[in-house]
Amino acid sequence: MARTRVRTSSLLALSAALSLVAGCGDGSGAVADARARGGAPAPGKDRPVVVVTTTWEGAFAKAAGAQDVKVIVPQSVHHAPDYDPKPSDLAAVAKADFVLYAPFEPYAAKIKEAAGSGAKLVEVNLDNDPDKVRAEVDRLGALFGTQDAATKWKSGFDAEYGRLNKDLQAAWPGGKGPSVVTQVFTGWAAKLAGATTVGTYGPEAVTPGQLAGLSAKKPSLVLDNAHMSTGTVLPDSGAKQVEIVNYPGEDLDLLPVYRNAAAELKKAAGGS
Repeated sequence: MARTRVRTSSLLALSAALSLVAGCGDGSGAVADARARGGAPAPGKDRPVVVVTTTWEGAFAKAAGAQDVKVIVPQSVHHAPDYDPKPSDLAAVAKADFVLYAPFEPYAAKIKEAAGSGAKLVEVNLDNDPDKVRAEVDRLGALFGTQDAATKWKSGFDAEYGRLNKDLQAAWPGGKGPSVVTQVFTGWAAKLAGATTVGTYGPEAVTPGQLAGLSAKKPSLVLDNAHMSTGTVLPDSGAKQVEIVNYPGEDLDLLPVYRNAAAELKKAAGGS
């Protein structure tokens, strides 16, 4: 994913002022202890304050059991790495116990540094592949001290994912999933569909050489990334293009992402 150069000078200019905010804190000994040991507040004490760069990290945090979650990048920003952090964003980070970010979001580390925060910076593997989701929810639940909530969420997730997968399998002619080409961040949707991935592309636009090679695979579907779309990926190939949305909504609920992808895939299969 293309990296966006953050306005470092403006962030550094804010650093001194925001360090005062970080120093004030909220007077909670539990939070201070959490920051000192890099973990969640002690049982029965204040719950951890989690700041996330986007709703995607936010959904992972919520699934893991976090209740106090602040999202920095508005959902209206189509391409999150292009976001330019505001002073209010940095002030929020200054009060956090954990800051969740993805490696393709180049401003995340600078946000923490500029705010002078004592928060634990946590890199999240943003991939909606079910196995990776379960692993990240487990890991975050252990960090937050909310393992029971994480386990409960995973149980509901497994049930919903299984239902959607079974429903999609029944939608394909003969019960056989299609052959697909996926954008590098939409492979999870192919797995949900029970499809066979014959090629991938991105995050850059497809080159003429790639176009010929991918078209030769004769895929039935192209699973494009709605957040990074470059238009029709394989024109004149006969493949239907399905736009897959990776990011959850403002409710930070990850399950609708799978439901919406399943609905789009079912339409492509000729289902209602």
